Amino acid sequence: MAALSRLFASFVFVLFIWLALLQAPASAQTAADPDINNKIRQEENNHSQIMHTMHYLADIYGPRLTGSPNHKAAAEWAVKQMKEWGFENGHLEPWDFGHPGWMNDRASGYVLSPVHDQLTFKVVAWTPGTNGTITGQVFQMVLPEKPKQDDLTAYFATVKDKVKGKMVLVGKTDPVAVVMDVQPRRMEDKTAAERFDPKNPNAGQFGPRAGQGPPQPEPGVLTPAQINEQIDQFLLANGAIMRLNDAHMTNGHIRAFQNRTYDPAKVVPNVVLRNEDFSRIGRILADGSPVELEFNIQNKFFPEGKTSYNTVAEIPGTDKKDEVVMLGGHLDSWHSATGATDNAIGCAIMMEAARILKSLGVKPRRTIRVALWSGEEEGLLGSQAYVKEHFGTFEDPKPEYAKFNG
Repeated sequence: MAALSRLFASFVFVLFIWLALLQAPASAQTAADPDINNKIRQEENNHSQIMHTMHYLADIYGPRLTGSPNHKAAAEWAVKQMKEWGFENGHLEPWDFGHPGWMNDRASGYVLSPVHDQLTFKVVAWTPGTNGTITGQVFQMVLPEKPKQDDLTAYFATVKDKVKGKMVLVGKTDPVAVVMDVQPRRMEDKTAAERFDPKNPNAGQFGPRAGQGPPQPEPGVLTPAQINEQIDQFLLANGAIMRLNDAHMTNGHIRAFQNRTYDPAKVVPNVVLRNEDFSRIGRILADGSPVELEFNIQNKFFPEGKTSYNTVAEIPGTDKKDEVVMLGGHLDSWHSATGATDNAIGCAIMMEAARILKSLGVKPRRTIRVALWSGEEEGLLGSQAYVKEHFGTFEDPKPEYAKFNG
């Protein structure tokens, strides 16, 4: 990992130096220091701080959910570290997240009958915990495929009396095969080049639908978000005590996101089970045997989390210091992992790029500003707040707008 990080970082640093150091012709930069690229590589190879930064962001402060104490602690550490490297104007810049912070303090879950076993799951963010340890029978809701509103309403009517006091398994049993083939560790050079080819109409787009745009909803068919919202309302209104979702991922992986209302009063306690556990419970129910589960989930809410923070520090420029070259990544992460690849590594690389320039005594003409955003996972909220405050819009720009390069 360290070798790969250094290689990737060195590549980024070389690109960054040509972009940000002087923004002058290459001949002028080379004349100023013909060995600058070699010095950058030597500094990174011999004195890299990438893994040290990753250790703090992921091991110590991960996960870093927006509004949580972990995120703020990570932001404060990053400011402190960049100041120690000699960066200036290091600070946390507040913006209005508008929702309380949230953290899962502890969670346990078990199958009690017809077998006893521990469940593997993650709690959905901004949902309530249980009032101590609760037990309950399981009922499985199998919704109609691609329902229209009348279809969903009619289905709810058929199960309205069956969810009260139950832990509700939402969705059909759909086992996901274990993946034995190891994915390639490196993207082919041709594929990487195509992603950034300005003549490629699909450049910058990823996945199997690259170049096709988002899938178009069928007329009248409810979107997954609309269905999900109505399920939450239905379960709460009809006395369900838990909602159990399928991670639907291979090899025991789980991704858990958020209650999109951010209001714990609008949902029941809510977890995502690994596919193996969800499917096992579904198979037992299909065999006609009742299933009893036990959960103890303790979540905490932090009113002060309504104010979140972007993390900012910079290397001031010289004769053009009022012009800013900006780089960064998002510091926040989801709560179900430590946020190493999404996106502590991006933050670490950007911090490291600027650190190397500072350590080499480079004097950039333009100010180099590092910004580590929050609220990215909830909709690019932190960076949007920063842009609104500092740059305005294309139609209504602020003074900083004309002197910015990102």
